[in-house]
Amino acid sequence: MKKTSWISKLTSTIATGTAAFMLFAGFASAHVTVSPSVAQTSAWQTYTIKIPSEKELPTTKITMKVPEGVAFKQYQPLAGWKITTEKNDSNEVTSITWEIDGDNEGILAGQFQQFNFVAQNPKAEAEVAWDAFQYYSDGSIVEWTGQPSDSNPHSITTISEDPAAAGNAAAGGDHDSAGTGHDSAGTEAGTGDNAANDDSKANDDTTLGDALNDTVTGEPNNTDTDPGTLKLQQATLIVSILALILSFLGIALATRRKKR
Repeated sequence: MKKTSWISKLTSTIATGTAAFMLFAGFASAHVTVSPSVAQTSAWQTYTIKIPSEKELPTTKITMKVPEGVAFKQYQPLAGWKITTEKNDSNEVTSITWEIDGDNEGILAGQFQQFNFVAQNPKAEAEVAWDAFQYYSDGSIVEWTGQPSDSNPHSITTISEDPAAAGNAAAGGDHDSAGTGHDSAGTEAGTGDNAANDDSKANDDTTLGDALNDTVTGEPNNTDTDPGTLKLQQATLIVSILALILSFLGIALATRRKKR
């Protein structure tokens, strides 16, 4: 009887732990995120900010700070949302705010919303942090400004010179390989520095056009395939399977004990 009792307690403990772990996993993966997580240096990039509503209240506003070195260009309008920007003395956009407009109730519990915008990445490799502030209908604010190990971390994008590592960059985001052949055409023309400058401008126009094209479609460049989130989901699945196996084992032992 003691053996059966011990198995039952163990099974109950693991099941409770699994439920708590799964609940934690759900919250841990429901952060405000900006994708892609890796992008090309100097690229005109289409970014997507994803805002889940974690409380039993609607999210009514979100403000995102533009990281230093990132040049904000344009945002995609969205029905039901009023979008405003703040600028510094140099006329550079330092923050962007999405706020409910009209009859829009906001992002309800269990829902999420995505907003697209275009920015030009820094010329040098860097890790840029996207600080965000999430406002709920009761006036409470969740500040997504912490480090990756904190409970409310800011999203980070790694700016890389490696085209392979930055495979999530917008099409034509690499100025040296915009796919238009301007660099080689300029070389063959042999017109010197002026031709090179014209080619550089043409490449800039092309990459901006490609980035804006992505924005108009409303399709984010990257889905949520963050490695940390995937590992968390895998761990949750493994713990759940182990708990299920131990539950069956406990039932089998209890049944066998009764038969004796």
